[in-house]
Amino acid sequence: MDHEAIRRTLMQGAGETADASAIAEATISTCLQVSARLAPVIGTRGVDALFSRSVNVTSKTFPGLTMAGNDGNGAALLTHIKVCLAGQETAVAAEASYTLLVTFTELLATLIGKSLTDRLLAPVWMPRLALSEQENASYEQ
Repeated sequence: MDHEAIRRTLMQGAGETADASAIAEATISTCLQVSARLAPVIGTRGVDALFSRSVNVTSKTFPGLTMAGNDGNGAALLTHIKVCLAGQETAVAAEASYTLLVTFTELLATLIGKSLTDRLLAPVWMPRLALSEQENASYEQ
């Protein structure tokens, strides 16, 4: 897993003049993409459990993400993440978002293996421009 690809994906999603709110939006968008890729494999409840655990682990470094009484509701968890990130300073929001997604990816890799994790999530982390170039190359063959 390329941690810098996660950072690039978040920053590309947030835009060049990103503030904490834009970073929060990019994070939720990325989480939804990850969820869409993984739900057919590990189920919606599995994805929600991994995001919940990731928030729990990440909140030890970024206490602003601490969530009391998560009932496993994925929508509530994503809303919580968005509100918490948007309320941080921009640099803190960016680092917390990055750490959350790295933690999620590493937890997933411990469950299903690094190779499968990389294959399932590569389309999420791959910059859109590179993805378009790769798709075009495959059509030309």
